[in-house]
Formats: sequence, C-alpha cells, structure tokens
Amino acid sequence: MPTSGTGPAATSGGGGAAAPRRPEDPFGYLLVHFVEDPDGYGEQVHLSLSDGDDPLSWVRLNGGRPVLRSDVGTTGIRDPFVVRGAGEFFLVATDLRIYGGDDAGWDTWRRRGSRDVLVWRSEDLVGWIGPWTLTVAPPEAGMAWAPEAVFDPDRGEFLLFWSSALFAPDDEEHRGDGYSRVLAAWTRDFRTLGPVQVMVDLGTDVIDTTVLVQDGVVHRVSKQESFDEGSLRVHHEVGPGLLADGFRTVATRIGTDRYDRLEGPVLLKDHHEDVWYLFLDQYDRRPQGYVALRTTDLAGGRWEHVPADRFHLPPDTKHGGVLPLRGDEWDRLRAAYPAAEHDERQA
Repeated sequence: MPTSGTGPAATSGGGGAAAPRRPEDPFGYLLVHFVEDPDGYGEQVHLSLSDGDDPLSWVRLNGGRPVLRSDVGTTGIRDPFVVRGAGEFFLVATDLRIYGGDDAGWDTWRRRGSRDVLVWRSEDLVGWIGPWTLTVAPPEAGMAWAPEAVFDPDRGEFLLFWSSALFAPDDEEHRGDGYSRVLAAWTRDFRTLGPVQVMVDLGTDVIDTTVLVQDGVVHRVSKQESFDEGSLRVHHEVGPGLLADGFRTVATRIGTDRYDRLEGPVLLKDHHEDVWYLFLDQYDRRPQGYVALRTTDLAGGRWEHVPADRFHLPPDTKHGGVLPLRGDEWDRLRAAYPAAEHDERQA
C-alpha cells in the first residue's frame, strides 16, 4: 500500500521542547481533524499540534495543508481519530465526501452511505501506510460514521466503535424508519473484526461517542441527535466497562447555554493536573470549529466553559480526536510537518 505524509526524522523541536525527555514522559498533544471548506477540499486529514505542552493552544501543521488524503471509497475523509496501541498507531475516519462529492444529501448518506471506515497505520506518527477500507457496519446499516477506538492492553485488542443508522433486515433499500446507534467490535489489526455489538442505544438517534478510561472508570460522551426539549444533546455517562451495562448519566445538554448545535466531542486529561477538557465542534455559526469546556470533577460531570481568550485553535477545525504525546513525539511531528510561517492561531 502507498505511504503518505512521510517527513524527515526529527531530533529536536522548537519552542517548548527544553531538556531531552524519557520515552514515557508526557509532553504535548496531537489533534487530527478535517477542515470545513465548502469551496475547497478540506475533507482530508489535517494535523494540529499543541503549542508546547498547553492543551488549550494549537497550531496547524504542514503549512495548513492536509497530511493524508484518500483515493479509495468516496475519496472524502471526515471525523478522523488516532489511537495508540502497543508500539503502533492507527488512524480511522469516516468514508464520506460532502463537498465536491455526489451531493446526495444527508438523508441519502445516512440511509445508503458507505458502511466502511478508512484506516491508516503508523509506527511513529510521521510515516503512514494506507488508506484501506474496512467494512464495519452490517447490511441493515445505512452508514458508518465517526469511528473511534480504544486499546485494551489486557486483551491486546482495540475496541472500534462508530455510529450506524439501522433499518429492518427486510428493508434492503432502507426506505423505512431507522435510527442511529453506536456499534462496536474488537479488532487486532483493523483488517478483521469480531462480532458487532450495540454499545449505545437510546431508542432515538445517537452519534459521535468518545470514550476516556480514567482510573478504571469508563467516561462516555455522546450526542443525542434531536433538538426537542427532552433531548440529552451532548451528554456524559460513567460506567464500569467499555461494553458493560449500568452506565449512569452525570451531565446533559452540555454547552447548550451558549451554542445550539454541538457535536464531535473530544475528551482529554491535562498531563500534569487533575483537569479534564471537553472540546465540542460547534456548527451553530461561522466560522465553525471547536469550543472548549473544562472540569476538575470528572466523575460529577461539572463542565464549565473555557474563556474564549484562553482557547486558541484555528477556525474551521472540525471533528477529530486528540492523542496525548510522549517522549520525543511532539518534537518529531513539529520537525516533520512545520507550521505556516505566520501564527496560525491568529486566523
């Protein structure tokens, strides 16, 4: 398979990289994402890197240009997510092209879209092999959207999960009623899957689940895709296991006091403090892109907005995932994919 986005090896980086770090030392964060660009072709994999070790300040790498492209499936890349395994990384993404694609519309894409996800593999976050397609959604599904994964070191496997609208088995054209659930399956290599299971089912559309395992507790943030008064909207649940029952909801309608349209949650912990951040992709107004919330009480789900002047991220940075970095990974990425000459935080 072709190798994309390969850059030179780096031995040192710019601002923020002081003394040499041990391989296990945490430093910096990588955000993989696409770009909202109706007039161009932003539905590709872009990389943004934290400004040093600050999870609230970001620069777009590679001069603002995409790092990975797709020539398979729909040729569009949305909702990319990167996961760390044992000595390797996988990047998964939605196989969907909106701008310059087939212009079928959301309802058609939801009913008869791609049931595949896109996959790349890397050993160093710089050289990538791929993409290849992996069919994840069953025939009664209309699509496979917003894939993410978490690595279970005890099993040596990844739990891959995504959103699919499911229709009756005898409704082959998916013309009847159906609603989105979050489905999941175990995989070792993102080429074969175990049995598909239901991970989240609210009885109405639910999409965009992200997971953070903290001190043995699973924190799950999803979006209920309805806008009536009783909708949970973006909500936070806690539970005892990745596919366990017994999840309880600790926060609902997160962020709706300021934004009516939020999706694509990203959940991460500060490297050095007991502070957790929730980035939400707002498509309520232009420019679109992430807003940030924080909490020091993750178990209680008490989320508060980060002041706008404290959160620096180029506009139109869309639905992706954050990977906490270690050792020299930040330096390597910064050297391989330099940022634009101007300060990209000033967009």
